[in-house]
Amino acid sequence: MQAATTAAASAATPSHSAVLDADQQIVPTASASSGAAATASPQRAVPAAFRRTASPRRRSTASARPSTYTVRPGDTLTSIAGHLYHDRAAWTVLYWRNHHEIRWADDIYTGEVLRVPARPKRTPKAPSALKPAPQPVAAPAASAAPAQAAPDDTSYSGGVPGGAFGACVVAAESGGNAQVMNASGHYGLYQFSESTWMEYGGDPAEFGDATVAEQNQVFANALAAGGESNWAPYDGC
Repeated sequence: MQAATTAAASAATPSHSAVLDADQQIVPTASASSGAAATASPQRAVPAAFRRTASPRRRSTASARPSTYTVRPGDTLTSIAGHLYHDRAAWTVLYWRNHHEIRWADDIYTGEVLRVPARPKRTPKAPSALKPAPQPVAAPAASAAPAQAAPDDTSYSGGVPGGAFGACVVAAESGGNAQVMNASGHYGLYQFSESTWMEYGGDPAEFGDATVAEQNQVFANALAAGGESNWAPYDGC
């Protein structure tokens, strides 16, 4: 009789168990023996302050700077620096980077390709001269003998290497003036650039003050090495 009463009391009182929700709080759930329908605990909203969001990828703000620049008609180093660096005073950066190709800052040519370096923190100083100094005009001497001592070094009309081709080059380039130096730094009967002069055996110390014989020898070396292309496209020879 007592056992029956105890069983009845157990049947009338539903038993419960506890489970842990996501926040470690105890939530009562009905056991299967209770016969009650189990209900799912509601999900808790995550505060906005704790939500993780993907940060936007940073975009590069560095502006693209060309590594070279081709000179256009009317360009100067000053105008190119204004275009590339937004500062016309930065022309010396371009000059010193291209110094081996640009002899004088005031002489650049259409189609010439300049290398464009990154601008340094300090702008370099300008060169001491922007163009060659004008040749001084010698006063007439009382005696003409010293001036006639070396006529070949000032005006030359003798034979040249290469026959008709060499004579055409001399006529087109210097008109026979063996000591002329033009504004772009080209020198002598054949208007050698300094690099061409040295490439074909010219003494660097004699560039700008070489005898006619030395100039003819360097020109002959150039022709022997197939260097006619240094003159033919420009002189029409």
